[in-house]
Amino acid sequence: MERKIILNLAISLDGYIASEDGGYDWIVGDGDDKLNTKDKFSFDKFLEGIDIVVMGKKCYDQNMHNDYKNKKVYVATTQKIQNQDNLHFISGDICKIIQEEKEKEGKDIYLFGGGGLIDSFIKANIIDEYIIGIIPIILGKGRPLFLENNPTIKLHLEEYFLENGITILKYTKRKAEGSCI
Repeated sequence: MERKIILNLAISLDGYIASEDGGYDWIVGDGDDKLNTKDKFSFDKFLEGIDIVVMGKKCYDQNMHNDYKNKKVYVATTQKIQNQDNLHFISGDICKIIQEEKEKEGKDIYLFGGGGLIDSFIKANIIDEYIIGIIPIILGKGRPLFLENNPTIKLHLEEYFLENGITILKYTKRKAEGSCI
């Protein structure tokens, strides 16, 4: 089975993935479970199917890579930084490098964030799945998920989960129209 590039993150109802200072302490439910779906999204199970994590330098600077010591982690940066342990610093075309990784044998690739990095993958239209958790909050300002001038990408809703007011939507790219697949 072919590897997939999977974007998995949380956004506020108004489309932000982090507060202005990069904070994410707002990523919590509303405590109301009466609308919960029977099936739950398991982040641990998701991680079992991943062997590569891709993140930007700001995420790295917040030590988010420490959660993925048993994965190969690519960090997009404009700086020349020496690779160390499981960390690979990429100052070139990160989309091309991850596309090459996708063609190799292995588990799926987790596109972690942040916004600038994700934007390059959206513009290249190489994300296979979008798993988006919508947090019941309007932040009003922060770091947006979607930047301007993106291509139109038609999606298909594969699954949804609802837990404590957080709606998790799993989308895949639609097959090309006219295709027999």
